[in-house]
This record gives sequence, C-alpha cells and structure tokens, in this order.
Amino acid sequence: MKPNHAPASRIHVAVRQFAASRPAAFALLFLTAVITFCLLAPWLTDYDPVKISLRNLNRPPNAEHWLGTDNGGRDVLSRLLYGGRTTLWISLCVSAMTAGAGTAIGVLAGYFGRTADSLLMRAADVVLSFPFLIIVIVVKSIYPDGGIPSLIWTAGLLGWGGFARIIRAKTLAVKEYEYILAARSLGAGPLRILTRHLLPGLSGLLILNLMWTFAAMIGVEASLSFLGFGVPAGQPSWGNMMADALSPEVIRDRWWLWLPASLLITGVILSIHLISEGIKKAFLVQEKY
Repeated sequence: MKPNHAPASRIHVAVRQFAASRPAAFALLFLTAVITFCLLAPWLTDYDPVKISLRNLNRPPNAEHWLGTDNGGRDVLSRLLYGGRTTLWISLCVSAMTAGAGTAIGVLAGYFGRTADSLLMRAADVVLSFPFLIIVIVVKSIYPDGGIPSLIWTAGLLGWGGFARIIRAKTLAVKEYEYILAARSLGAGPLRILTRHLLPGLSGLLILNLMWTFAAMIGVEASLSFLGFGVPAGQPSWGNMMADALSPEVIRDRWWLWLPASLLITGVILSIHLISEGIKKAFLVQEKY
C-alpha cells in the first residue's frame, strides 16, 4: 500500500528510531567530535602546520609535540587537525555538487519521463562511462597548478551519474504515491509538486546517498594525495599525511607520521556508514506509519 500522506509528518518517528540505535548514535557523536576538533584547530594548537622546523625533524611523540613531528619538523597533531579541515572540506564540496546535480537531473528525468528521461539518462550513462580516478589524475597532470579547486570541480562533474540514476528510480515510485496524485488532481503545478511533495518523499534516500558520497570522497582524496595527484604537497590533508608512509622504514620506525591519519580516515568512514545504516533503518520504520 502506498503512503497516503506526506513524509514530513513522519520525521519524528525516524528521529526516535535513529536515537534508539546505539552504534549509529555513537558514530554520530564520534563524527561530530572529529569535525568540531578540526574546525577549532586554530584555537587547539599553536603550531603552524606548514612551517618547517629543522631542529625538530622526525621527533617521536613527547610532552611538547603530542603526536611527534614529521620529516619537516612540523607538528603532526596540528597537521592532523588542519588536514582534517582540508579533507572534509573537499569531501563536502564534491558531495554537495554531486547531490545537487544528481538530484536535479534524477528528479526531472523520473517525474517528466519520455524525452527528458531519455536525454538525461543518456547523459548520465556518458558520465558513468568515464574512469573516475584516471580522469582526475589526467586533469591534475595537465593543470598541476589548479590546486584544490580543480580537484573539487573535476570530481564533482564526474560524480553525479550514479546519484542521478538512484534518484530517478525512486522518483518513478514516489510520483505514484496517493498524496502526489491528490496534489496533482487539485491543480498543483509541477514546480509545487516537486518542491513541496516529491522532494520530501526523497529525503531519506538523498541523505543516505549524500553520506555515502561524502565517505567515498574521503577515500578518494586520500588515494589521490597518496599518489601525488590530490592536495598539493606540503599542504596538510589526511591523504598527504598518508603519503609520508612510502618507505618500509617510515612504516616500521616512524608510525606517528601515518598511523593517526590512517585511524582517523578509517574511523570517519566507518562512522559515516554506521550513521547511514541507522538512518536507513529509521526511514524504513517511518514508511510503516
């Protein structure tokens, strides 16, 4: 049986269900703490994350530098916090671009169908046919001075295809729900139906896909920076910190250079997936009401 009332009236049910999931709640607390510490980096540490100090090269954790220093004498804790700002900002921007373009294209294709659906989905197929990482590497090789903006724009323009297909499939189902049909029969125009009725019905799926994209982009940034095609060298990011572990000697003897960033990348991605599972279960329960 299809829902006969707008999903907005069932949000409280989803919130209560999410709060009842301990893994999801703990993951949300952890992710909030990481984001908060990264945002407060200028007030939590006095060390410049990019300033080289020849007197403090490769020092292990100590009372002055809690996570030691790297091969440039820079405080690892400072680079971890400032690097988190860079990595999370890139992931957020790409996720927002992907979600915005994917949602708009998917909703238009699914709601209007026919020619619009055919043209927009063929465009999505073209985008999905591109090898994502290889294209990003090629663009970064051609424009090495593009920095972070070129990384964000390239990843964002290549990442919306899958998002659009998922949203289109859900739109095809939601537009047949009784409250959508009722709004249409009462004379509501396409714009009102899309913004007031259909998009709220897609809210759960939008949130889930946005979070999955966010988690994926953290891994993409780490991979590209590790390979030397991501964040410019010297600028702190979790991926650049992982790039310090290119030799067995560093992995074995100077664990503080790469282990904290590795643990944070793993912890943040895992927490995002736990949160998304909690949201998924919450919206499944919500749909029963």
